[in-house]
Amino acid sequence: MPALWLLCAAGWAAVLVGLRRRVRGRARGPVLFAHTATPAAVVLLFSLIGFGALYATVALTAEWWALLLVTGFRPERLLSTGGLGRLAAWATLAGAATLATTRFVFHI
Repeated sequence: MPALWLLCAAGWAAVLVGLRRRVRGRARGPVLFAHTATPAAVVLLFSLIGFGALYATVALTAEWWALLLVTGFRPERLLSTGGLGRLAAWATLAGAATLATTRFVFHI
């Protein structure tokens, strides 16, 4: 589990660095706030629907690393220049990584 938490924290930090460096203008504040609030909000959501924090950690880790891979470590590309193709690639990769990691962690 510590390796998963480290991967999750590293992915979160890498996305934060990318957003801080490249998002400018009026969107910067809301983007950084939303990214900062995401971990707590996702863990709360998963606890409300009956899943634990470990499932949330697996999902977030997969989503952040998929985002970094699909956008070439420039997360702002997902919306600014990505279009639906990049969004679909991110969703597909994140879903596949979540499924694979969940099976690995829980030995399903």
